[in-house]
Amino acid sequence: MNTQEIANRLVELCRANNFEGAWDELFAPNWETHELAEWGGAIRHGKEEAKASSEEWQSDIQEMHEMTISDPIVADDSFACVMTMDITSKTRGRNKESEICVYKVKDGKIIIERFF
Repeated sequence: MNTQEIANRLVELCRANNFEGAWDELFAPNWETHELAEWGGAIRHGKEEAKASSEEWQSDIQEMHEMTISDPIVADDSFACVMTMDITSKTRGRNKESEICVYKVKDGKIIIERFF
């Protein structure tokens, strides 16, 4: 797959709430994730760390009211999209959060994702 195809497929899977499917299909085995600075700025590697972080985040979600992801903006070997979530957190109450998600592609797989 080229970068445009990977970007389109990631958006499709995220819109279906199939993040684990996206990790399996589109990400390199030990990809690097850079979390939001506001959430500690942690750097994770690979599916096991991504899954653990996702489960920790989801455990704080009382209700997901809405999640949207924009169509991707694609360059040669990278792309970006905007993810917006309207959630009620057990610890922070209801929030509408928006972040820019940036992805780097190499050899047909996502190798880096960064959230801003």
